[in-house]
Amino acid sequence: MTADQGLVPLRSKHSTPVVFGAGAAIGVLGGMIGLGGAEFRLPLLIGLFGFAALSAVILNKAMSLVVVLVALPARLAAVPAAEVAARWPVAVNLLAGSLLGAWAGASWAVRMRSATLYKVLAALMVLMAAALLLTHATTLDTLALPLWAQVPCGVVAGFGIGVVAAIMGVAGGELLIPTIVLLFGVGIKTAGSLSLLVSLPTMLVAFARYSRDGSFAVLGANLRFTLVMAAGSVAGAVLGGLLLGGFPDLVLIPVLALILLVSAAELARHG
Repeated sequence: MTADQGLVPLRSKHSTPVVFGAGAAIGVLGGMIGLGGAEFRLPLLIGLFGFAALSAVILNKAMSLVVVLVALPARLAAVPAAEVAARWPVAVNLLAGSLLGAWAGASWAVRMRSATLYKVLAALMVLMAAALLLTHATTLDTLALPLWAQVPCGVVAGFGIGVVAAIMGVAGGELLIPTIVLLFGVGIKTAGSLSLLVSLPTMLVAFARYSRDGSFAVLGANLRFTLVMAAGSVAGAVLGGLLLGGFPDLVLIPVLALILLVSAAELARHG
């Protein structure tokens, strides 16, 4: 951890209702588009709750892990297990890159100067906005690559997604789902389940790397904050799931993408 990243307050003093409510709001946003909402949570941790970039990333990663663990059984129940199991080579292919990417991304994050990390996070928020528009506002068709090209492309894509997920503290579904559809021709519902199976071990590897650094202390100092906000995120995601389809994508997706772009601008200025 660099020196300027360590000079931050470690403990949040916000009340439980505020923390839970913020998590719920994020969960609703994510639930309405079938995702966990971690990309919206990150700028809130920095802007509203005052965490430094690296601390916010680690807390975001912990909450994303909780949300994925809760969502995985429900998601697997919604898609036949046999259908997901039949696609195990896709998960293995992506994991071959994402596990390495998660370790590398976490290593880079703890070594970056704080000002640099803010700028990197801002750039990645723009990437997430583009991925959101690609996934939900366009029709995804497979690239129909031959197997000899598909496998290395999957490893490279997995590595990149692992890096992004580790640096932002997200599960990476925003990037995994379109990658699985485009590269492997998997239906979007099955791709959603596969993305969780790839996300879980990828996040655990990033956690293992972060745990070797002193910055990981922010999680212990804010364990109650993390659990309360994660609980709010799960509750909000359930509500957001009930609202799924209640708002036309033509309106909802551009609004959410705009939120990400505004957040990116704020993060860049913060840095």
